[in-house]
Amino acid sequence: MQEIRFHGRGGQGTVVASILLAKAFFNAGYWVQTFPVFGVERRGAPVESYLRLDKDKILIRSNVYSPNHVVVQDIKLLESVDVTAGLKPGGWVLVNALRQPQNLKIFSGFQFAYVDATGIAIRNRLGTHTHPIINTAMIGAFTRMLEMPPLDLIFDAIKEDITVKPQQNIMASKDAFERVQLLGMIN
Repeated sequence: MQEIRFHGRGGQGTVVASILLAKAFFNAGYWVQTFPVFGVERRGAPVESYLRLDKDKILIRSNVYSPNHVVVQDIKLLESVDVTAGLKPGGWVLVNALRQPQNLKIFSGFQFAYVDATGIAIRNRLGTHTHPIINTAMIGAFTRMLEMPPLDLIFDAIKEDITVKPQQNIMASKDAFERVQLLGMIN
């Protein structure tokens, strides 16, 4: 079983990202569970969402405490949230960042990747310049990072669920898939 924790802020599409990824994995033949955890439900407030996937039926019904991988949709969360809490050694951390963060030591023992999902969302006119919606870019980068699920299943999930600007969301996921920087293990 693999477990993924998403960290984001209200309005970035964090919950939708986990749902789209769950649908793509389901269509790839996995059993999936996805669910959010909210604190204060308002734009900009920290949000977590979880995804479990396995080739066998999932019987666990609890929060995700030891994820295999973490997706961070807002780099500023690194200042206030321990995004690696409980992360299994060697797991991937994917961060939305314009460039490689300076202090990679906080990711020691984990694999690290980053993508400028904000820039990709803005170029594809998803959201606004001040509140870009980055979720589809992040799942495109995630797909490349893990080499699963197939990118065409991400496109199918977007077409099925995203009614506003579906083609731009598909392009954002494809762009992030191609542009994500995979640094690998940080020592």
